[in-house]
Amino acid sequence: MNSSAWVRAVRLGVSSLMLHKLRSFLTTLGVLCGTAAVIAMLAIGEGLSHDVQEQIKQLGSQNVIVRSIKPPEDPNPGNQRSRTITYGITEADRARISETFPGIRRVVPVREIFGEVRVGERVITPRVLATLPDYIDVTGRLVFEGRFLADTDESTVSNVCVLGTEVARHLFPFRSALGETIKIGRDYYRVVGTLAPRVRLKDDAPQAGQETTDEVYIPLQTGGKWYGNVQVKMRAGSQEIEEVELHELILAIDQPENVPLVANATREMLSRNHKQRDYEVVVPLELLARAEETKRMFNLVLGLIAGISLLVGGIGIMNVMLATVTERTREIGIRRALGARKRHIVSQFLIETVVLSVGGGLLGVAAGFLLPLLIEHFAKMTTIVTPAAPVLAFLISAGVGVIFGIYPAWRAASMDPVEALRHE
Repeated sequence: MNSSAWVRAVRLGVSSLMLHKLRSFLTTLGVLCGTAAVIAMLAIGEGLSHDVQEQIKQLGSQNVIVRSIKPPEDPNPGNQRSRTITYGITEADRARISETFPGIRRVVPVREIFGEVRVGERVITPRVLATLPDYIDVTGRLVFEGRFLADTDESTVSNVCVLGTEVARHLFPFRSALGETIKIGRDYYRVVGTLAPRVRLKDDAPQAGQETTDEVYIPLQTGGKWYGNVQVKMRAGSQEIEEVELHELILAIDQPENVPLVANATREMLSRNHKQRDYEVVVPLELLARAEETKRMFNLVLGLIAGISLLVGGIGIMNVMLATVTERTREIGIRRALGARKRHIVSQFLIETVVLSVGGGLLGVAAGFLLPLLIEHFAKMTTIVTPAAPVLAFLISAGVGVIFGIYPAWRAASMDPVEALRHE
């Protein structure tokens, strides 16, 4: 068929579909919904995966993180109104790791302090972390205003602090926190800087007793001077005393290939020096590889679920075209009697199915760009439409039209002209 013949065939197909506008619209709507669903599902999966990977990257892809884990509580503690629990990472662990393992550039300790943060009548209970100035370099956090902790703060045991975004916004909603004074526990600290927001997971909820997942940072020596290693927690008329030297160690590794080696060596060393499993070793590089694999599986599942909608749309196309073939049996017989060949009949009906599927696919792509924006606005979820998603969805919708249009077209072309002319 030459170009003019194709144009005539397309015009004939469109005019035939316009004879039943509502039926054609509903058929196109099925393809539209399926195409938009494929794009939206892939955008949601890509957005969730992006959030996970960004948070893991902020931990540092060349870091190994060692955390103190509280051991399981005794189910039968008796009637003790006060008890002391000692667990977690120690300064001795820090020294052994620093001096023993090659490939470690820096070891940054973190001590967590439990206490209220107050400015006037405003009170919040974030995580208060005592750490070294190197913390910001190994974690990749960005300073929004002022500066982070300095070596002089550590050496002079200064009462200075750096606030996370959420904490600064809560305590100083209408002015800059820089240079202000806040109260942590019973002591006063001068704010020397604030940090830019960090990427977090949607289920990154505050821990028990905390109102935010953000942090306040103070020098490590200052934390040790005022708070020591002992934290007292009151609960239901009793008190529990926890003694933890270090809550976290961040090991910055020189080369990515050394990360698994240091992680395995750290696990082995800790297992030998700890009587109970009161620690965990987190390797962001391993988490990142696992997250990428999960992303592929998640996108595959979401794509298959959304593809079912396109399959239903394709079945709708086949159903409509079979009904159209039955209605136009006499027309087919007349065309065959006037010299039309089977390929002409096949092309005519295939063009009609392609018009339905391609039209629905194009509208579905437009809706597929709009739907993630609505989800992001109303559901507060990150959605990312990759260039491959609309292309894939459109090609599938067009392919569905061709595949599900072949049988009706073949059935129309296979009719006996004489029998077709007799059809009422």
